[in-house]
Amino acid sequence: MFFRDVIGQEEVKQRLIQEVNEGRIPHAQLICGPEGVGKIPLTIAYARYISCSNRSETDACGVCPSCVKFNKLVHPDVHFVFPIVNKAKSPKVSVCADFLPQWREQLLTSPYFNLNHWLNNIGAENKQAQIFANESDEILKKLSLKSSEGGFKITIVWLPEKLHPVCANKLLKLLEEPPERTIFLLVSEMPDMILPTIQSRTQRMNVRKIDEASIDRVLQTKYSIQPADSLSVAHLANGNFIKALETIHLNEENQLFFDLFVSLMRLSYQRKIREMKMWSEQVAGMGRERQKNFLEYCQRMIRENFIFNLHQRDLTYMTISEQNFATRFAPFVNERNVMGIMDELSEAQIHIEQNVNAKMVFFDFSLKMIVLLKQ
Repeated sequence: MFFRDVIGQEEVKQRLIQEVNEGRIPHAQLICGPEGVGKIPLTIAYARYISCSNRSETDACGVCPSCVKFNKLVHPDVHFVFPIVNKAKSPKVSVCADFLPQWREQLLTSPYFNLNHWLNNIGAENKQAQIFANESDEILKKLSLKSSEGGFKITIVWLPEKLHPVCANKLLKLLEEPPERTIFLLVSEMPDMILPTIQSRTQRMNVRKIDEASIDRVLQTKYSIQPADSLSVAHLANGNFIKALETIHLNEENQLFFDLFVSLMRLSYQRKIREMKMWSEQVAGMGRERQKNFLEYCQRMIRENFIFNLHQRDLTYMTISEQNFATRFAPFVNERNVMGIMDELSEAQIHIEQNVNAKMVFFDFSLKMIVLLKQ
């Protein structure tokens, strides 16, 4: 992954390149931004540029010994930390090293991905991912070794908001007293969930949404999408390249979420209690991470349908099938009930994260929708 492979983000690239060329690389950076804006490809390109022994003013050389190792993500001075689940039937608690082959495959084949894609890749099923407490010992062990090439030792932590409290506190100690020539790159989508003391010891960099023109250009050149279609997809993506890919690949999960959302709204409006109970059981069988993603999807759909009532096409970000449904459903989402619906969805999400019985959570939400849709 080079800077030239990162979609858009020219301003951030220039800032990172300038830091390296001027010799003022912070020992700990918190790279924040919404899903799908290219934070992890950008971070890996930055790590490659730092490690490159023959870099140019715009990118790494691609041919030096360091770059050759980066081509397969096997550089001995670059360590990855990411959310995982315990391996099935394993007597010991898993660490990130157990999942390195899948991690490298994910980054090399599809660097624009989210937590759900990663969990599907490692077969997480119904388990909730986190960075376990004993991972801190692995980090300490790796950083205690000498740099193999005499350069910086770089630790990339993807989604530090998933750190176990014990691991987070040990990482904090490392950030306070970092080993010599060590760089920490924390890549976060929800920085407010990270320990405030960790935030205060890192230099924060915000990565914005990708501009529509850059997404449009990549869709045409790399994916051979027709100009008219690529413009529409780029607008719907709203700066999220993962969403753009899902739109052109007709993502199965998005279609499932759409069908479940439509089904719930129809059943609640018709007050079909028995069918609503069956719907709740279906959603309860999906697994915690997918349930959280579904609730996020519902929040987005409520928001989009509320805005759809304003008849401002530039403000809505829905697929064609979602827009077709919105023409009939949007009038039922109004200023009298929109905040109530969003509050119930947020509460359901909190309950799912706290491992409350999923059948109860979703059946309770569906019953409340009966009242809310009539307002």
